[in-house]
Amino acid sequence: MSLTELDEYIITEAIKYNISKGKPLTECIFRRESEKFVEYFKFLKENKDQYEFDSTDIELLNTDIGETALYEGENVFLDLPFVNEEKDVELNSPKRNSDPDGKKYYVYVKNDKGNIIKVTFGDKKGGLTAKINDPAARKSFVARHNCDTKTDKTKPGYWSCRLPYYAKQLGLANGGKYFW
Repeated sequence: MSLTELDEYIITEAIKYNISKGKPLTECIFRRESEKFVEYFKFLKENKDQYEFDSTDIELLNTDIGETALYEGENVFLDLPFVNEEKDVELNSPKRNSDPDGKKYYVYVKNDKGNIIKVTFGDKKGGLTAKINDPAARKSFVARHNCDTKTDKTKPGYWSCRLPYYAKQLGLANGGKYFW
């Protein structure tokens, strides 16, 4: 697959954007598993001497990412470790996160395109705790986070505002069917 001048221009602008914003290559503007996404990584691998990358991006560029191969009659992507495979997960049911570097909780939801995504929420830093039983803290949290306007299940704020509703399954004391 050869790139047209327009394709090459779009890809180089995407690379410049990621580098200027300090974003990892995996957060590119192209949809994962799309043809442009694969072209993006192929172009990067062929032209990696022209750009400065951090160690994580360099490691990624030394894999087979951006390559495809024929498997059981289907063209499949190689080395796409950050693509969420559709799996049997319980939707709309928050869980505690065991990842020490991640957020405190996570939940799987379907986005508007029908894809299952993982939403993480809750801060582990600074010893912050959920003060569900403190009426003043609840009122302050609701006001500060505008909980009455949170309606998008794909956003962390939606789930943070509904934490008391899921308190029991998350191992928190008390809780109930209310906003903070």
